[in-house]
Amino acid sequence: MKPSLSFLPLAAVACAVPAQAAVYLTVQQAQGVLFPGASLTPVTVTLTADQVAGIEADSGVSVRSRQVRAWKASTGGWLIVDEVLGKHEFIPIAVAFDRHGAVRGVEILEYRESYGDGVRDAAWRAQFTGKRRGAPLTLDADIRNIAGATLSSRHITDGVKRLLSTHAIALAAG
Repeated sequence: MKPSLSFLPLAAVACAVPAQAAVYLTVQQAQGVLFPGASLTPVTVTLTADQVAGIEADSGVSVRSRQVRAWKASTGGWLIVDEVLGKHEFIPIAVAFDRHGAVRGVEILEYRESYGDGVRDAAWRAQFTGKRRGAPLTLDADIRNIAGATLSSRHITDGVKRLLSTHAIALAAG
């Protein structure tokens, strides 16, 4: 008698199903949270090769895209929406900067991983508030790691570091 493998296709299908994405904020909602009462004007920015090289040298983090999704706030400051890699999936984030280039806030727009969404914790994200270009931003030293979300924590930390450099080099400079 041939052994039955009827459970195998179901198990294979269960493993192949991606984690359900949780959408927490749209870009417009993040704008309202990070710049309440302000109007935001989109600014089209395409990084030059020199800017990419400068951002990478300054932050120590690779630039994924030369296109920067940025908005200038009527009250001063900037908002950049970007993505960082979690463990397997991209995590869309919004980072706000005050008129002096310090981080005003970080919001997680979506989270697609099956676990590790602790990076949405307000206290964890608040660690970035006030950080400026060149500030130490190292996971486990300056930024607390989250057990079960180490890669997401590391990549968001690196993403904020890269966006601090992007703000200084591509937005505030000109």
